[in-house]
Amino acid sequence: MTAERIEPEFLRAFGTGVLTALGVPRVDAALVADSLVQADLWGHQSHGLLRLPWYAARLRSGAVRAVPDPAVLSDTGPLVLLDGRDGIGQVLTERARRLAVERARTHGVGVVGVRNSNHFGTAMYFTRRAAQDGCVAVLTTNASPAMAPWGGREKRVGTNPWSIAAPGPDGTVLALDIANTAVARGKIHLAKNRGEPIPETWALTADGAPTTDPEEGVLGVLLPMAGHKGYAIAFMMDVLSGALTGSAVGTGVHGPYEPDARSGCGHLFLALDPDAFGDRAGYEARVRQLVDEVRSVPTAQGFDEVLHPGEVEDRAEAANLAAGGVVLARDSLAGLRRLGHEVGVPFPAGRRG
Repeated sequence: MTAERIEPEFLRAFGTGVLTALGVPRVDAALVADSLVQADLWGHQSHGLLRLPWYAARLRSGAVRAVPDPAVLSDTGPLVLLDGRDGIGQVLTERARRLAVERARTHGVGVVGVRNSNHFGTAMYFTRRAAQDGCVAVLTTNASPAMAPWGGREKRVGTNPWSIAAPGPDGTVLALDIANTAVARGKIHLAKNRGEPIPETWALTADGAPTTDPEEGVLGVLLPMAGHKGYAIAFMMDVLSGALTGSAVGTGVHGPYEPDARSGCGHLFLALDPDAFGDRAGYEARVRQLVDEVRSVPTAQGFDEVLHPGEVEDRAEAANLAAGGVVLARDSLAGLRRLGHEVGVPFPAGRRG
């Protein structure tokens, strides 16, 4: 079957149109659409437009409020706590990012907690923005249960992803974005949409057996990354994102795959201003040294080069833009076309390649 490549501006316009048709203010709809398309450009289709039908279902049911109405619950200067009141995750996280950067420029550090939020897409979408503003940024969130605690066999702990981004040499950004499971749950949904098997190391069936069937993986239990370490990190990310911010934790959190359940998830955004450490030039020199040292190391067998964190995404975006857009999975395309038909927003035609 010939692939269909679609230009990102068409995808952004489609996503914006769908969300505005569902009552989301245009500026917020554009932000959400851009975050999803950017994930596709980076090669992370598990967090791209694949998720738009899930978001639409939650907006229709009222589980997510289309028009944001966050409230400030606490403001100490460097620290702010927001109640997201079930608003769209990307919109609330972008507000948290702007606040954190603003407070970091004043106080050296800015910390913003968000309670009662929703899924925000790709974490590095926001930490990269803060790094482009000159700050080192950390973002954590909790998620609906996906993995069993180490030694158990029932879901109790979310993937609870987190991201760190920092200004790099020559205007670049260094960025990490990981879930604490062997793989993000969205990648199993993506494999299902592509009709592809999954590695045995990704998930267990509901009975606790390894599986290569993405359908069984979705219904079963995700495996943690790095064994017990992945479980422990995910647990502590729930403490930071949920317990600390006053949000739901553990089994109280509901994910974007559920059309009518309040999410209750929370986020914590931390921004640090290198200028406040009194040595911006030194920071930049040390980061450049670190990048140069890892890139110059002799390569192991099977490798042609060593990359710094975030470089894979930068290259994927450049390659997709040079090729004229992104190729979406067959079932993802079908779901988007169906959603567009339902809300009266035609899905853009791509070009074959």
